[in-house]
Amino acid sequence: MSAEKIPFNAALEDLADAEPRQDLDFENTLRPRSFAEFVGQERCLDNLAVALRAARERDEAPDHLLLSGPPGLGKTSLARIVAQEIGATLHSTTGPALERARDLVGLLTQLKRNDVLFIDEIHRIPAPVEEFLYTAMEDFTVDLTIDQGPNARILPLKLAPFMLIGATTREGLLSDPFRGRFGHLERLAPYPVEDLIKILMRSAAILGVELDRDAAHCIGLRSRGTPRIANRFLRRVRDLAQVRGTPQIDVEVASTAMERLGVDKHGLDDVDRRILIALARHPDRPLGLKTIAAEIGEAEDTVEGVFEPHLLRSGFLQRTARGRSITDEGLRAIGAPPRTPGDEAQSSGLFS
Repeated sequence: MSAEKIPFNAALEDLADAEPRQDLDFENTLRPRSFAEFVGQERCLDNLAVALRAARERDEAPDHLLLSGPPGLGKTSLARIVAQEIGATLHSTTGPALERARDLVGLLTQLKRNDVLFIDEIHRIPAPVEEFLYTAMEDFTVDLTIDQGPNARILPLKLAPFMLIGATTREGLLSDPFRGRFGHLERLAPYPVEDLIKILMRSAAILGVELDRDAAHCIGLRSRGTPRIANRFLRRVRDLAQVRGTPQIDVEVASTAMERLGVDKHGLDDVDRRILIALARHPDRPLGLKTIAAEIGEAEDTVEGVFEPHLLRSGFLQRTARGRSITDEGLRAIGAPPRTPGDEAQSSGLFS
C-alpha cells in the first residue's frame, strides 16, 4: 500500500500504542526555557521578572508564587523558568502525592537555600498537610512530632529559605489562610490566536516541520486558547502530512486533519456540539447540569470542568440561576435556526 493510501485513523491507532513517556518527552521538548522564549502572558512575565531581579539583588528567596488558570497554559513551564532564572534547583511534586505531613517534611528538609518547591494541583493537598505548610512558608520552620501518647514531644526544625510555587486549576478551592500566604498571585489567561500562531511556528521549528502561517492560524483558531492543545493538534497534523508525503504543512493539510479529528473552526469537538444540540432542543427553558449530562452520556463534573469553560468563553452557552441555555452565537455555531422572538420572551420570563 502506498503512503498516500494509508488511512489516517489507522496511523493514529499505531501512534496511540506508543509509550506515554513519549508524549511527556514531546511536551518537554516544546516547553519554553526562558522568559524570552515564553510567548504571551506579558503582564505576568513582567511582574515575575521584576520580583526575581529584586530578590536576586537582595540575595533572598523570592516570595511564594501561586499560578492559577485552566490546564495547559504554561504554569509548569513558568515554574521551571523561575527556578532557572534565580539559579535554583527545582523540586517538583503534586498535591495528591502529599498524603501525610511527613511526606511534606521529607521534601522540605531536602531544600537548600533559595531552592524552589513546585506543587502542581496544590488545591488537592489534604487540610492537615496544608496547615503544616503554614509555618514553613512564613517562618521557614516546621514542628516535627516524635513518638505518641505521653512520650510525644515536638522537635522544631529550621528550614533553609525557599520559594514555594503552587499551580492550580481551581483557585477557589484553596482556603483563605493558605492563599493569603502567597506573595505573588498570577492568573494565566487563554491565549489569543496570534500568540498561538507564534507558539506553533516555534514548535514546528523545534520539530523540524515546515509549517505555513495560514496552517498555523487554522490550528490556532481551533485550540481553545491553549498552547498544550495547539501542540497536540500540531502533532496530529504532522502525522497526516508525513503519511501523505507532504513536505510542507499547508492550510489544506491542517484543515483536513482537524476535520478528521472532529474539531470545527470554533474549536468545538463532538461532545461540545452534543451539549449545544441538547440545549438547542429546549430553547424555551434552561437545562440543569444533571439533565445535560444525562442527555449526552457524560459525567456531570466532566461537562462542568472540561467542556463548559470553552463554551462559556466563546459565548455559545450562558449560565443562569435556573440552569444552562444556548446563545444565538451557539445556535449559529451548530447550524441551528435562530431563536424566535417568542422563544426569547418565554426564555427570559421570571417564572418560565
